[in-house]
Amino acid sequence: MKKTILITGSTDGIGLVTAHALVKLGHTVLLHGRNESKLQAAQTAILQETPTAKLAAFVADLSSLQQVTSLAKTVSEHYPTLDVLINNAGVHTIADTTTQEGLDTRFTVNTLAPYLLTRLLAQLKPDARVVNLSSAAQADLNPAELQQPSSLPSGHVYAKSKLALTMWSRGLAEQLGKQGPVVVAVNPASLLGSKMVKDAYGIAGGDLTRGADILIKAALSDEFADASGLYFDNDIPDFSDPHPDALNSQKVAQLMQQLDTIVASYI
Repeated sequence: MKKTILITGSTDGIGLVTAHALVKLGHTVLLHGRNESKLQAAQTAILQETPTAKLAAFVADLSSLQQVTSLAKTVSEHYPTLDVLINNAGVHTIADTTTQEGLDTRFTVNTLAPYLLTRLLAQLKPDARVVNLSSAAQADLNPAELQQPSSLPSGHVYAKSKLALTMWSRGLAEQLGKQGPVVVAVNPASLLGSKMVKDAYGIAGGDLTRGADILIKAALSDEFADASGLYFDNDIPDFSDPHPDALNSQKVAQLMQQLDTIVASYI
């Protein structure tokens, strides 16, 4: 059965490689990017390689929660059924660490935006899947840190944001239960050759196909059908325990409460 799949941050890196692979399999892929020209270039590249590709493209800057709300509304209007959401977009080392809404840009893009987008896409049914791009880098945080810009180094904030993402993946999965969709956090593998890795660490990085392959598996395979709330570490590769805080029900509940407070005015 062919799926309709939204991939955030799909103008380059793992997201673009994943999009290329999914359209070749006959699925409808909804591309997303914050830069319209890069989005158009991604569409053109995919269509050149796969002329029969079923594509659509949506522009939104995920550092703005208002734009996340608009993105969800536009996608919902055009696609009343959505089978998979891959929350792939992420940032690490950036110049402007404060959003126009007064939040930390890294926490907003990596943690808050995917949470809000997932909550808003009501057309994700019980058998749908939400695949969240986590990381092996996970560092403990106080939920209150999400409320304001951080002065910590980018690597620290990135690790905190990815733990928070992993925690809400588990928390939302528990809230939804059998009402679905499946919500799973995936570390696609460490130091793959994305622009983010090159900019942050100054290295070429590994083969992006490795990350794309596990995202496709998480989105489509039977192996992930009952994986809601779990964490898959592609460095192993296998399901694994994330940071201990992501397994602490009380801490997860506190984080979920903080997230709901922050995004309440955007829902």
